[in-house]
Amino acid sequence: MDPTAPDGCLSADRGWRGTPLETARLRLRRMMPEDADAVVRLLGDWDVVRNTSNIPFPYDRRNAREFIAKVESESAEGRAVVFAVEDRLERSLAGCVGCSFQAGRAEIGYWFGRAVWGRGYASEALARCLRLLFDNFGIDAAWASVLPENKASRRVLDKAGFVFEESRRIDMPARGRTADHDFLLLDRAAWQSRRQSRPILLVAAAALIDVDGRVLLAQRPAGKSMAGQWEFPGGKLQAGETPEAALVRELKEELGIDVSQSCLAPLAFASHDYDAFHLLMPLYACRRWLGMPSPREGQTLTWVAPSRLGDYPMPPADIPLVAQLRDWL
Repeated sequence: MDPTAPDGCLSADRGWRGTPLETARLRLRRMMPEDADAVVRLLGDWDVVRNTSNIPFPYDRRNAREFIAKVESESAEGRAVVFAVEDRLERSLAGCVGCSFQAGRAEIGYWFGRAVWGRGYASEALARCLRLLFDNFGIDAAWASVLPENKASRRVLDKAGFVFEESRRIDMPARGRTADHDFLLLDRAAWQSRRQSRPILLVAAAALIDVDGRVLLAQRPAGKSMAGQWEFPGGKLQAGETPEAALVRELKEELGIDVSQSCLAPLAFASHDYDAFHLLMPLYACRRWLGMPSPREGQTLTWVAPSRLGDYPMPPADIPLVAQLRDWL
């Protein structure tokens, strides 16, 4: 196939074709008519909408249907891209992030339900949205406006790299008033500079396979990033370590088992962008070890048949490895 043809691989990095975008904890997907009830529930909270300019209050199902229809229409016309943001574990709507386009720029907007405030969801969703806009849509800059008293939203924009440009008084139609807003900008050069400075994290992981052909998964404990998600055991490389040496050490520390490097067979690798860092993770298959795996770091362990691996919510970097592991087994 000609890679430059419209259906070739090069076209996959232009625009957005509706495939959900995965982050460490979130899924960004299309808004759908069946989201209406959840949207009403989230936007029926005055504290969620009081700092917005265009969201009416009280908010009812008619408002939600009109909003979703507008999003669908503007997206089809290429004037906007708007995502429903789901919690990947709970499969519930957490909020919304998106933009409208004008003259090579994108105006950013977002809102999130009270239940997820303080969890960093807005920052995580905005970072993934910005990557799509700069990489796939080729925008020159993104901008947003925020009320000066909305400190939480301002912190989200500051964390994403937006910088203050000016203050202007603008209409807030849904609030029936005008108010001073701070306008913030993130241009392509600044975004690229931040992207290039993010670290590359090296991690090694193992697919431990028992005599019945089952694979060991570990659930990340509360308090850790991506808590509740299931992963292949392993961990970060220390300075000067090879992936094999790191894996031998990590399996001893995490599971209390002894593994020889000669029992680790390279199987696949993951290269995944988490926006805040880029993960490189080789996956090794292992069928022989000494000891009984037991949780040493608060994690939950389970043995899973290869055909059931897809039933367990995993970090995005682990997901592509599942299909390769199933094919190999």
